[in-house]
Parts: sequence; structure tokens; C-alpha cells
Amino acid sequence: MQNVAQTSANRNTMEDTGPIPVLFEAAGTDQYAKPGRQAGPDYLTIQHSEEFRRLRARFRRFVFPMTLLFIVWYFAYVLLAAYAHDFMSIKVYGQINVAIVMGIGQFVSTALITFAYLRFARRRLDPQVNKVRQQAGV
Repeated sequence: MQNVAQTSANRNTMEDTGPIPVLFEAAGTDQYAKPGRQAGPDYLTIQHSEEFRRLRARFRRFVFPMTLLFIVWYFAYVLLAAYAHDFMSIKVYGQINVAIVMGIGQFVSTALITFAYLRFARRRLDPQVNKVRQQAGV
């Protein structure tokens, strides 16, 4: 008994997280789940559902081309800055040259892509996500 009291006295309460549930256990063996209730959504069933496949395809049709476009735009800027000094130093207005315009264009294009994705997600992805959640009972 004194050994237990001594152990708890030496414990750092800031590090005590309590019982940690096992994350990858067979379904139905979660000790923290309520009796008669599934421990959580059936992710495999969700993953194989037609709604989820359409959601994933819709997401990829936006994200992959947009990512590729931005990477090409970014590397074009880097390569031009490294190897096309004469082109990048052309004055556009006053002391502002092509390099500065393209550099600012990198920031602007990042913001535009972010806003485009947010709009796309709000209009096209979120309704589909809600359907998947409803079907999963989440």
C-alpha cells in the first residue's frame, strides 16, 4: 500500500494523461465504447461507397490540375530568375521590372487559388461531404 502511495507521490501530474484508448483494435473491442453502440463510423464502408468515390474524384479534379499549374508557374519564375536575367530586368514602370511583377504575381496567384478552392469546396464539396456523413450516420 505504501508502495502505491509512494509511486503516486512521485508522479508528475502534468504528464498524467490517464488511460489512453487503443486506436487500432478490432471492431467492437473498444473498452471506452458504450454497450450496444458501435465505437465509431465504419470507415471502410464509407471509403467504398459511391458517394465517397464521387467526392474524392471531384476533389482530385480540382486539386491536382491547380497544383500542377501552380508548380509550373512557380518553377517558370525560378528558372527565369536564374537564367533569363535580361528578360527579368526589363523595366515595366519606373524601377519596377518583370521580376518584381512576377514575384508579386506569385503571392497574388496563391491568394487566388486559395479563394478559388474555398469557393469550390463550399459549393461543390461541402454538400457532398454532408451526404457522405448522413449515409455514415455521423
